[in-house]
Amino acid sequence: MTSSIRIALQLQPQQADYAAIRRTVAAAEDLGADIVFNWDHFYPLYGDPDGKHFECWTMLGAWAEQTSRIEIGALVTCNSYRNPELLADMARTVDHLSDGRLILGIGSGWFRRDYDEYGYDFGTAGGRLNQLGQDLPRIEARLGKLNPAPTRDVPVLIGGGGEKKTLRLVAQHANIWHSFADLDTFKHKVEVLAGHCADVGRDPAEIEHSVGAPKGDPAEVGPPLVEAGAGMFTVGVGGPDYDLSGLKSWLDWRASL
Repeated sequence: MTSSIRIALQLQPQQADYAAIRRTVAAAEDLGADIVFNWDHFYPLYGDPDGKHFECWTMLGAWAEQTSRIEIGALVTCNSYRNPELLADMARTVDHLSDGRLILGIGSGWFRRDYDEYGYDFGTAGGRLNQLGQDLPRIEARLGKLNPAPTRDVPVLIGGGGEKKTLRLVAQHANIWHSFADLDTFKHKVEVLAGHCADVGRDPAEIEHSVGAPKGDPAEVGPPLVEAGAGMFTVGVGGPDYDLSGLKSWLDWRASL
């Protein structure tokens, strides 16, 4: 284990005023977090289902200007909500606003209320995954056509653990794979991903393995996941009071390595 392990915060933009979100982003950067993610929903997932909530990508533009060191991104963007060419252009723009600190996190979507309230076709889980598979090459192609070009090859993070479709898309397109799996499940998924990488001729070591930070003492729960291949731990926190004590515990553990 080395201190190259990255610690991220998923700041859930729910149940809070934006001033609290802004302060929490600043605090996370000051504490030493490597990345701050939000998420791409239109309604809270926890607490009052009609509570306060803010949109993902306009927020990332604000974070790009507010911060100077941390990487930023969505954990994860819902592919269904935006035309893939538009999403590529949005990502390129936030990449420039942040001087090259954007991570393009993306997934196939799952929260039905978002779809129903905003007029998107929910369809089926398989259909949404198939659409993601069709749209990722379009996003990549558009990123290659934009003027000015992105400041770097924008890292793509794909979230999910579906063994037949999602992990194959990770092998084909992702720089980072994110999972909320427990240790045993994570070990299994790592093996499945390695199989897909072999099929497409890719070294799985090229893909950073990210996990949701499990509950418990990081010094106890972290090392087994690192041994299994995890290189990033993401701490989730929601409003209205964004408690960063968990983030600090993971940062302190990382500093002790």
